[in-house]
Amino acid sequence: MSEDTAIKRSMPLSILRTADDPPVPITPILPEAEAIVQPPLDNTPNDAPDEPSSRIPHLGHALLFVGITTFTLLIVQATLLGVTHPTHLTSALISPKILLAAEAFTYLVSLSLSWFIFPLLWKRSFVSGVQWNFPAAARNAAKLIPLGIFLSFIVQAISSLLPTPKAMPMDNFFHTQSDVWIITVFGILLAPLFEEILFRGFFLPAFATAYDWLCLPRTDAARLTWQSSNAHTLTAFIFSAVFTSVLFALLHGQQTAFTWPVLGLLFCVSLILTAVRIRLRSVAASTVVHASYNLTVFLAAFILTGGYRHLDRLPHG
Repeated sequence: MSEDTAIKRSMPLSILRTADDPPVPITPILPEAEAIVQPPLDNTPNDAPDEPSSRIPHLGHALLFVGITTFTLLIVQATLLGVTHPTHLTSALISPKILLAAEAFTYLVSLSLSWFIFPLLWKRSFVSGVQWNFPAAARNAAKLIPLGIFLSFIVQAISSLLPTPKAMPMDNFFHTQSDVWIITVFGILLAPLFEEILFRGFFLPAFATAYDWLCLPRTDAARLTWQSSNAHTLTAFIFSAVFTSVLFALLHGQQTAFTWPVLGLLFCVSLILTAVRIRLRSVAASTVVHASYNLTVFLAAFILTGGYRHLDRLPHG
């Protein structure tokens, strides 16, 4: 073999080609519009950032977030007690406006602290760590919003057929027009945001990671696989989805006087929100569905009461 032939064979094809040669078709690695994602698959292009090298948030991160929220809540409640001086430690004696303001303040402070604390632990932004992934939510908004509306109508229709107590703690927030407007804004904007970050942003991956770790065979090969991949198993996601949905329903237990049929419906709602979050790999997507769900509830109440002017029309029990 001559030296010139050896040099030509080592040169890239693009250099050897001439302008008169016909173009060489380029075969894509994947079919058009197909994205490479981790299971469970998302049929839309994946705009989520690359997965971190370690599993975050894990259970320790979730407990830290709960700890931040609990600490903030205790401070707010202590301040509230110092300002109002209630004779009995019951929420019924405190204005609904003050209770909502305290809860809103707790949520905002907890999220603000987390915004700065967790990036120090994760070496990445807070929204990336909880897999907020707003582009996926924006791209699928035309499907997510109707899903929340439809889900809300179904739940309200079924709830109307269920036996419920004549009075619920939640009724305390529907006595005055101003109270209803405040809880409407809180329930549509802040509550879905915080609850989705807590349950679908922290708890869902944290419990899935814990499940996979507990089920991991104690072998060198299994540990190597664990260290080389951060994907969760389908079984882990199912376990975490069910467990976090139980917690989600219980969170609303006091509001509904622990009416178990209603809590069962909320459990099913949580499963659907979790499915949206897993499928689109986006906490923002489940937040859009959650907010649309709550918006429909308050919109129905708004229409029924003539713009919140006749609150006596609201069903109780």
